[in-house]
Amino acid sequence: MREILGKRRRLLSQRSDGRPELISAALTIATEWQWPVLPGVAPDPQGRARCGCPDPECVVPGAHPFDPGLLAATADERMVRWWWTNRPAAPIILATGGQAPCAVSLPALPAARALAALDRKGMRLGPVVASPTRWALLVKPYSMEQLGELLYAKDFVPGSLRFHGEGGYLALPPSETGHGEIRWERAPLPGSAAPWVPDVEAVVDAVVEALTRTGVSAPEL
Repeated sequence: MREILGKRRRLLSQRSDGRPELISAALTIATEWQWPVLPGVAPDPQGRARCGCPDPECVVPGAHPFDPGLLAATADERMVRWWWTNRPAAPIILATGGQAPCAVSLPALPAARALAALDRKGMRLGPVVASPTRWALLVKPYSMEQLGELLYAKDFVPGSLRFHGEGGYLALPPSETGHGEIRWERAPLPGSAAPWVPDVEAVVDAVVEALTRTGVSAPEL
């Protein structure tokens, strides 16, 4: 029954312009997947490339928490509903690590080519979040010690790879940020269960190999 209700929620969540309501997406992520979320800072209405936070040089405009802070992230339905009822345009920010996935991100063009190479190898990937500038591959939670050992063992790791681990965050679809729309490049499968995600070792190994084999040098972005 819960899966049927979850599908019904998604069907009823379409706005008149065809885009899903943020509140419905936030509730699905929090209550069905049990991933802690919180509202992000909306882009500055006077200039979408700017952030609504006090930092005039914010490098992730609209795509980060501010008020409340990251520690407020929760999967509680009442809190999530209250936040997005009062701030319906707020981006959905996932608090990575703990009971939620972590992520590995890289610039969009190298990411697209790396995913194509991984598809040719038949590697199974979990959800992939895409913004106009960067794509993020969701992975199982990892510790900083685990990540450090993984990177230390490698001869080369592209400097533009970013790791969203414990204490980090990531904007999720269908948010709008100062850099543009956040969308699913690889959407989670329908259903009430939390999406499957791979181990970080498999993703880092595969991405580094794919970038090396395709001759793509991920730029520093």
